[in-house]
Amino acid sequence: MCGIALVRLKKPFEYYIEKYGTPAYGARKMYLLMHKQHNRGQNGVGVACTKLDMPAGQQYMYRYRSVKDQPIEDIFGKVNEKFRSYAKKSPKKQKDLKWLKENVPFAAEVLMGHLRYGTHGGNRKDNCHPFLRQNNWRTRNLTLAGNFNLTNVDELFNKLIELGQHPKEKVDTVLVMEKIGHFLDEVNQEIFDQHKQDYSNADISKIIEEKLDIRRVLERACRDFDGGYAMAGIIGHGASFIARDPHGIRPAYYYADDEVVVAASEKPAIKTAFNVDYDQIQEVPPAHALIIDKKGNHTLEQFIEPKPQKSCTFERIYFSRGSDPEIYTERKKLGALLVPQVLKAIDYDLENTVFSFIPNTSETSFLGLMQGMERYLGEYRRKKVIEEKVTDPAALEKILSLVPRVEKLAIKDAKLRTFIADDAHRDDLVAHVYDTTYEVVKKGVDTLVLIDDSIVRGTTLEKSILRILDKLSPKKIIIVSSAPQIRFPDCYGIDMSKMGAFVAFRAVTALLKERDKENLMDEVFDKINYKIYNGEDHEANFVKELYAPFTDEEVSKKIAEIVRSHDIKAEVEVIYQTVENLHKACPKHEGDWYFTGNYPTHGGNRVVNKSFVNYMKGSLERAY
Repeated sequence: MCGIALVRLKKPFEYYIEKYGTPAYGARKMYLLMHKQHNRGQNGVGVACTKLDMPAGQQYMYRYRSVKDQPIEDIFGKVNEKFRSYAKKSPKKQKDLKWLKENVPFAAEVLMGHLRYGTHGGNRKDNCHPFLRQNNWRTRNLTLAGNFNLTNVDELFNKLIELGQHPKEKVDTVLVMEKIGHFLDEVNQEIFDQHKQDYSNADISKIIEEKLDIRRVLERACRDFDGGYAMAGIIGHGASFIARDPHGIRPAYYYADDEVVVAASEKPAIKTAFNVDYDQIQEVPPAHALIIDKKGNHTLEQFIEPKPQKSCTFERIYFSRGSDPEIYTERKKLGALLVPQVLKAIDYDLENTVFSFIPNTSETSFLGLMQGMERYLGEYRRKKVIEEKVTDPAALEKILSLVPRVEKLAIKDAKLRTFIADDAHRDDLVAHVYDTTYEVVKKGVDTLVLIDDSIVRGTTLEKSILRILDKLSPKKIIIVSSAPQIRFPDCYGIDMSKMGAFVAFRAVTALLKERDKENLMDEVFDKINYKIYNGEDHEANFVKELYAPFTDEEVSKKIAEIVRSHDIKAEVEVIYQTVENLHKACPKHEGDWYFTGNYPTHGGNRVVNKSFVNYMKGSLERAY
């Protein structure tokens, strides 16, 4: 779930100096784009740029990366310091385009940024995008940054070997870079071969810059990719692209006018950075690339066959910024659709129920839940007053004054997303993330209802939330998830690939044991191993068979038992969103593989099957 950003200045560089009074216009816009997507990367940041038409002997590509505590500020502090120091040394040169481009690193027309969530691999600067593939031919240089996970790394690795390469690592970032780089070289060579009889090598370089077909490079490079991706690239001569996977799993948006072309992972970043209306921001369609040529002209071009769109619902539920109006509306509806389940769980006793939310991303679904409760109360009052003809003043006053009780019960002291922290430090983090507000609950009487955006591992509930809430001495604690039960690994964005980590899977294994059905796990294990042996493990998600004997309610009840440690005095219940209601709330985003196990690519089936095999073997190996 990383973030990408790209800015292409379309006017001559001096235009921005005259109009906006600064040679740092592009860098400042990149800073805003990245700052407004900081939710997409707390582990590392990288920026790169390419300068147009630089003379030979002058550097024209730059890159800064950082894994410091505040990496965005660290990087742009360095970028801004270069502008400030040169302005101080040579104030008369601040409008000299040639001097600026030759002396100030990020005085450039094409800029790219990346924010990294490091759920796999070490948190080192070397793991931060953008990645560079360098060459003395400008059109063979490639800078690449992506929001992607690919499921067929072994296959891609072998294909590169078949092409004659010798990859130094077997990770998707390197393999994507080298695959695209290989076909970038091939297309360069094809153009060179076409013109070598008629032009000098120097002239052919200019011809290649004009004729280089980025769509064709992507078509040939990406045909073997299995997974979700949105990636940005800059070619050394200044052309650039944003490419999106054929299922539209990973998000990408863009905006263009006569001054700039800009792209990012989220709409609000573009809106804030460029002060444009939401309807001016367009989505890069699945299987298409936004291609910007050296002159700044942009086109949308299909580079691979589109597949049924399966945009990630987790973006809508949790990851993307809730200031996007569509996401805000969807999250509120997710909360509102939970009202019937919640009312049943509290036995319709609103008088002795306190509502709250687990900060921070569940706040919007909480608003939806409360608005749904208000609608229920409106109908309740109408029925009582009109249909039952209540006339007693005291009874009437009690009916009309009944409102949902709302309190801030969970306070997040640290802004940490613990479910994607590394395994070694997660348990220590979750025990200290939350605190509570005391003396607002009627002890032994009140039921507490707290909504969260999702429940993945259950660790935060077990080790933190339930413990602090139990200190308030409620009669019952109900935890409500605006997302359905997360049952299966994700391999397209957030790296959640270990079956044993999911509390829903732990619940199912416990149920199988209780009901003497443990042999089903062995049967599925044997079936998957047979399929792996025959190269058929991609055909279906066989782990679904483990969930089939149980209803959603049975699994939820067992989850409540798992997260309720022996020292918790209150009764605990866990309520999950239904998959049906998820699609009602987010109708344009049908990527639900976490919940249903319906993976959009063969690689997803292979990952879930391998993940289960790893679990049965006791292996902590990553499933892809």
